[in-house]
Amino acid sequence: MNLSPTTYLLFILGAGLLPFVLVVLTSFVKMAVVLSVARTAMGTPQLPPNSVITGLAIVLSMVVMAPVAGQVSERLRQRQEVFRAADVSSMGTAIAEAAQPLRRFLLQHAHPEQLQAVAEAIGTDTNTEPGWPVLVTAFVISQLHEAFQIGFYIFLPFLVLDMLVASVLLSLGMHMLSPTTVSLPLKLLLFVFADGWTLLGTNLLGSYH
Repeated sequence: MNLSPTTYLLFILGAGLLPFVLVVLTSFVKMAVVLSVARTAMGTPQLPPNSVITGLAIVLSMVVMAPVAGQVSERLRQRQEVFRAADVSSMGTAIAEAAQPLRRFLLQHAHPEQLQAVAEAIGTDTNTEPGWPVLVTAFVISQLHEAFQIGFYIFLPFLVLDMLVASVLLSLGMHMLSPTTVSLPLKLLLFVFADGWTLLGTNLLGSYH
């Protein structure tokens, strides 16, 4: 496809914004926070490494966002003649129309109470269709809200196990032995037997369908 210099410039600028888009306009925030909380709950802050946690969050996000990305790509392909013509006004309209599947995704997973709170905070009409600033802000806050809810339930069984180990050690008079050191292999064993990574991955994917 032959593109004008203006179109190439816009694509370069878009590529520069890609990391920001990956973080705030996809499911990456929720995936990364939940996986990080699970790692902390097990008491292994360095295992898996940050690169592995980030990589897994990216992979899960790609699976979730693949249908949306396909719809956006198809809409852009149908309007490729606009990009050849390098009409900035028409290109803006084409991009706005192509972004509608992404907008529907954000609206579907942004909580109504967050949408209303953000709209009221910035002084926009809460009865009209939310604009992109309101929608993106509410979506990220909603993702964080859901991630911490899931994180609470992940922490509970590990917290109970820590308390049981501490109680047993105290009853045996082993005051010098750290409960976290003793409970760590037990928590890892519990996570392995529960097939924790599979449960986390499949349930995170399922939360978007």
